[in-house]
Amino acid sequence: MKKTEKQQKQIHEVLDKITHLTRHISNVESNCLLLGTKLIENGDIDLGHKLIANGYAHDISKFNGIEFEFMTIGMPSKEESAKLKLKMAIQHHQKTNSHHPEFWSNIKLMPKVYLCEFVCDIKARSEEFGTDLRQWIDENATKRYDFTKDDAVYKEIMEFVDILCPKPFENIS
Repeated sequence: MKKTEKQQKQIHEVLDKITHLTRHISNVESNCLLLGTKLIENGDIDLGHKLIANGYAHDISKFNGIEFEFMTIGMPSKEESAKLKLKMAIQHHQKTNSHHPEFWSNIKLMPKVYLCEFVCDIKARSEEFGTDLRQWIDENATKRYDFTKDDAVYKEIMEFVDILCPKPFENIS
């Protein structure tokens, strides 16, 4: 069966979305497995077990509805209607997924398992975008989610980051 140009474009767009989405989910899943395993080894068996399970269901909502339709990768659209649809899709995602601080309206209210999943998610994003995770937390997350380096939530986040991301070698010269 010969496909029209419109069908070929749609096939490419859907496969591109699925490729990026599944790559991200796999990255988060891997992070959840690593962090969960280390938590279990450290004696926090229930938390580690729940985190690993969450990793296998991470971002499943992105496969459906407004999220699949409008949360696209690539160059952001300059059209106001497309920007609005993307904003609505992101808000929907954040308000329906418990690993986002926006779900709880305050990051300090997040149960530990979702805070762990959040760290696994932002670690995956930092790798996907080539950014420094610790720097993003210090410079962006603290402002975006209204917490300081003195808050317990910051210390918890950094504890999970340190488990996931061993510090780099020190310069000995």
